[in-house]
Amino acid sequence: MSALEPRADEIAPPAAPQSAGGGGILGPAHRTLSLGIISVIFLVAFEATAVGTAMPVAARELKGIGLYAFAFSAYFTTSLFGMVLSGQWADRAGPLRPLAVGIASFASGLVLSGAAGAMWLFVLGRAVQGFGGGLVIVALYVVVSRAYDERMRPAIMAAFAASWVVPSIVGPLASGTVTEHLGWRWVFLGIPALVVVPLVVALPAIRRTASGPVDPGGPPVPFDRRRIRLALGISLGAGLLQYAAQDLRWLSVLPGVAGAALLVPAVLGLLPRGTYLARRGLPSVVLLRGLAAGSFIAAESFVPLMLVTQRGMSPTLAGFSLALGGLTWAGGSWIQSKGRMAPYRVRLMVLGMVLVAAAIAAAPAVLIESVPVWTLALAWAVGCLGMGLVIGSTSVLLLKLSPPEEAGTNSAALQISDALANVVLLAGGGAAFAALGGGAVGAAHAAHAVSEGAGSASHPGAFVVVFLPMACVALVGAWVATRLDPVPARPGPDAAPAVPLPPGAKSG
Repeated sequence: MSALEPRADEIAPPAAPQSAGGGGILGPAHRTLSLGIISVIFLVAFEATAVGTAMPVAARELKGIGLYAFAFSAYFTTSLFGMVLSGQWADRAGPLRPLAVGIASFASGLVLSGAAGAMWLFVLGRAVQGFGGGLVIVALYVVVSRAYDERMRPAIMAAFAASWVVPSIVGPLASGTVTEHLGWRWVFLGIPALVVVPLVVALPAIRRTASGPVDPGGPPVPFDRRRIRLALGISLGAGLLQYAAQDLRWLSVLPGVAGAALLVPAVLGLLPRGTYLARRGLPSVVLLRGLAAGSFIAAESFVPLMLVTQRGMSPTLAGFSLALGGLTWAGGSWIQSKGRMAPYRVRLMVLGMVLVAAAIAAAPAVLIESVPVWTLALAWAVGCLGMGLVIGSTSVLLLKLSPPEEAGTNSAALQISDALANVVLLAGGGAAFAALGGGAVGAAHAAHAVSEGAGSASHPGAFVVVFLPMACVALVGAWVATRLDPVPARPGPDAAPAVPLPPGAKSG
């Protein structure tokens, strides 16, 4: 599976409706809203699985295999700005407008990529799409924080995941069939038609239940201009860093240094203090999200390309080999959504990250001809199970640790960590891939397709240097997962027992 921030996340088969304020997420009070926002996730899921299958063919026909990683990371680069803007916008005026604008941008980017005649135009379309995706995912988090109480949030996150199951199975098959018989462009140009469903279903329900500022009677919350400037800095810095990683010339050091100079202070200003020190509580939740999503998505982005160019699979079969992951991701998110699992949430997340690391490390085994391709499908299903445990849990913990008036800002921080890790790790993986001959993979594969003896598509080392470092990053995430619980307050030895304050009293 791919991501929206990505993989927006957070997901598993629908949990049984819970008895809270209206019969649960499918009770009368929440049914229309739940179905509406699930339809948005369904659109994102179908796009992610379908586009990922068509991407190797699109990059090869546009003579842009060397920019293959950039086609993914451009999405995440612009989504960084969209996330910060959406968080500010939603806290100020509610999630309705950023969600509507985000869906429109998402569809426009797909059309631009589908009509592209050169790889740079294709990447530009992905950037427009990423901006829309950034707006959408943060706005959805704000909807969840406002419309569902704490007991219901694991269930709605689990229901989100169910919307990935059908696209994960149907998306690669449909995309591969369209790519082989009609051309890859129709994959991009056909998906925007699905935008009508979430627009018709989700937006009216959100207007009724979760629109407007948190305090309608209070003064309007101003935009934090400093955070907007930092958001521009983080997006521009990430773009420069990605360009430098793809260019691989000495002159590329200059944009790389400039990108880091913009990126570092912006990241420090937008993420909770102590995030990169893995401080307990919210900072570690935000950091873990980036380590999990970044390592997994950076690795997964190269799976279809590896199967197509190294094992001679068709785009349909290459994408379909990951379909089982949709079911196991949903299963992992369903497990974390069960109330009886709440006391063991941290242990589940540690286990999840270990499973992710094992799956990524096992993936390049298919570069050995004697290893059956189905072993990768099985390994990736295990990794998706781990991701289901981790991603849904980080979303639940973030909302639990966030007061309502900060839900947008903190949700943006979580998604920034997600997208930034994708950009940085895709940049690193793409640079290593290109340095070891990955840019020649497409040309060699094309020659091999023309004549069985006309060239070799064998560049296994280019894939190994992508997967193994990502497995190490996932192992670091397993350690960070042990630090998610906030440090409990420790009263002094002479402290008096806590006494409840009377109504209206303030603690000193």
